[in-house]
Amino acid sequence: MEVTDIWKLLPHRYPFLLVDRVISFEADNKISAIKNITINEPVFTGHFPDTPVFPGVLIVEALAQAAGILAFKSRDRSLEDGYIYFLAGTDKTKFRRSVIPGDQVRLEVEIINLRNHWMKASGKAWVDNKLVCSTLLTCAEQKPL
Repeated sequence: MEVTDIWKLLPHRYPFLLVDRVISFEADNKISAIKNITINEPVFTGHFPDTPVFPGVLIVEALAQAAGILAFKSRDRSLEDGYIYFLAGTDKTKFRRSVIPGDQVRLEVEIINLRNHWMKASGKAWVDNKLVCSTLLTCAEQKPL
């Protein structure tokens, strides 16, 4: 799935779209996606200029965006249907190493529980087959007013 396909499922746009490509997808089960980290990311002007580190909260957001794609595709919905998925909570989040410019982050999200209007999922982020972040995500579906 290319970025133009992702635009149909997520409302995020530059600089906050944090999923560059979906590499595999299994409905009602799991998704694997990629986020490429480049020195041109706007966040690096302030985090931290002399030692650029991609913020952990953005890694969690990238996992949540991948979870949103998984939920939309599992429900066979798109933004055109008027629904949106919000990150409603995280639990047991751990960061194991820094993510720096030049890294390619593999985002792995697996559904634990998918209900009508919410989803619990396990998210893991990897760089070079090394775990950099793990978290439990809760995503809520909402039809905007």
